[in-house]
Amino acid sequence: MEENERIKSQIEKLGDKYKDSGQDLSSYLDGLLYQRYLTYWDYIHLDTLLSLQVPRTHFPDEEIFIMYHQITELYFKLILHEQKQLVDDKSQKLEFFIEKVRRINSYYTALVSSFGIMIKGMEREQFLQYRMALLPASGFQSAQYRMIEIYATGMEYLVHHTKRDSFSSENTIEELYENIYWKKGATDVTTGEKTLTLKQFEYRYTPRLMRIARQLEETNIYKKYLDLPKIHKENENLIKALKAMDLNANVNWPLMHMGSAHRYLSKEGSSIEATGGTNWKEYLPPSFQKVIFFPEIYSKQELNDWGKQWVDHMFNPEK
Repeated sequence: MEENERIKSQIEKLGDKYKDSGQDLSSYLDGLLYQRYLTYWDYIHLDTLLSLQVPRTHFPDEEIFIMYHQITELYFKLILHEQKQLVDDKSQKLEFFIEKVRRINSYYTALVSSFGIMIKGMEREQFLQYRMALLPASGFQSAQYRMIEIYATGMEYLVHHTKRDSFSSENTIEELYENIYWKKGATDVTTGEKTLTLKQFEYRYTPRLMRIARQLEETNIYKKYLDLPKIHKENENLIKALKAMDLNANVNWPLMHMGSAHRYLSKEGSSIEATGGTNWKEYLPPSFQKVIFFPEIYSKQELNDWGKQWVDHMFNPEK
């Protein structure tokens, strides 16, 4: 009897749900009768997913290279998924803020730890040959990663460190974007001019990135943090989570790229150019860029030493 009452109640709720849709509940129930059962492979589009790896050469390890970057982009999408919820939140509840940043850090942790696949999981000689078929494409062209940065902090903190003191939130988005730090990393290593890699990226994504930057001017994660009540801003768990996010995004992740670049692109006395001609030795080290999403939460000494010990270890491992 109780089961019949429960079913009756559910049917009434379904009737309420669908009454404004233009169709009655009976029509939806007919659809449910004809609908086939859902399968795992249909739900995640497994066949499509497994067909998206299309190597351009015959080298077996190129497929590893493709899949790893596709997995990376999915993790970037997960990070953005949490960031969007955080900037859209109107409640400014401390628990919500901490939980979203914690999730972001969990995705970064998976990304950083998985980079061992890139560092140790491919044959160097294969990589140096099939990479030539990928020119001028480069991981530099990941628009999602640029979105992650814009969601995280104000554009003035993404200006190249050599010019950062000359800019502030008073500058226009256009001025700040023109001087953003990563553009320096995609200049030709010999001429100093924009590489084709950067030109392609700007043509495709600049309007979109500019639109996002304008939308987030007052709601990026750092701004949301600064707008918290003082007692929340000083919360130890929140500070710890934000510092971890900063380190993950701006130290740990770039340094894993450094490890990969050293393995595949370094040779005695010189370095091989990255795909697209990006200047990886100048672009990747955190202490060279000093990109910090949440500067207010650090001491002056911490800001000055940003990424230094990690890069010293990378270039001078015997110390």
